[in-house]
Amino acid sequence: MNTTRIIAIAAAATVAMAASAQARDQIRIVGSSTVFPFSTTVAEQFGKTTSFKTPVVESTGSGGGLKLFCSGVGVQYPDITNASRRIKKSEVDLCAKNGVSKITEVKIGFDGIVLANAKSNPQTKITLKQLFLALAKDVPANADGSELKPNPYKMWSDIDSSLPSKKIEVLGPPPTSGTRDAFVELAMEGGCKQFKGISALKKSDGKRYKAVCHGIREDGAFVEAGENDVLIIQKLVANPDAYGIFGFSFLDSNADKVQGAMIDGTAPEFDAIASGKYPVSRSMYFYVKNAHVGVVPGIKEYVAEFTAEKAWGPDGYLADKGLIPLPDMDRKKTADAAQTFSPLNM
Repeated sequence: MNTTRIIAIAAAATVAMAASAQARDQIRIVGSSTVFPFSTTVAEQFGKTTSFKTPVVESTGSGGGLKLFCSGVGVQYPDITNASRRIKKSEVDLCAKNGVSKITEVKIGFDGIVLANAKSNPQTKITLKQLFLALAKDVPANADGSELKPNPYKMWSDIDSSLPSKKIEVLGPPPTSGTRDAFVELAMEGGCKQFKGISALKKSDGKRYKAVCHGIREDGAFVEAGENDVLIIQKLVANPDAYGIFGFSFLDSNADKVQGAMIDGTAPEFDAIASGKYPVSRSMYFYVKNAHVGVVPGIKEYVAEFTAEKAWGPDGYLADKGLIPLPDMDRKKTADAAQTFSPLNM
């Protein structure tokens, strides 16, 4: 079979799969639990103000959402996936392998990852270094970290007497979560690399360096609480001595119940996250399957709604939900690219 015929068959198959999406008249969105409340708010507004059906939004975690999104083109696959981290090259390759050749990336704003506890207890002040020592699977056995040992710390005060004399118990997201990815990269590695002996591994043995800096302990001190951040809030209220890891938007919407710890002297507040002063800050995204645009009704209009100033601008309705907007020029540039569905190029 010649190359031209193979290409023609592949193109026909892609068109056929896209056409099958016509059987669905409602946008399907999956992905990040952190982006979920923003996406749900836009979906509800979209359903109220247009003739299209309200999109179905599922919280599957960033990794899980991208896996579903990249599985193929057609009615059985999602149209959009939310992510609290940027798509990886390996995920772009998976998409391409399964016929998802053109993707539009939309960066929607910023979020901070917080270490929170119930407001019935005092606010915690902690450093990235202390946070690493509390949650790492292996920790330094000597001053510079050139030797390691399994994490022996049971109490926060075992790490530093300034920390609470309470058992280390942190509820956090699973490995499929973008919040988990960002937390280990920004918080755990941020504290880990402050030990010279471990930092030196980055050049000599990058794989070992990542294993040490990103390795979360598995002895019960860190509890995987799933993708449901609302459940983590409920558990913190029920157990005031525990801590939880989730996005700023959930802290903001539950400020009557929980509070964020100060990390390296900075509280997780809107301006500190927007400026990058808060050390555990990240970008948030959603991705659109271009093959479904114009096939599944309403995708173009949904993207226009999300990237309108009335939604994601500084005075938009998403700011009321805790979204920290992009700078003005970045919003305009991103909106233009999103609304013309400019394909991602990595």
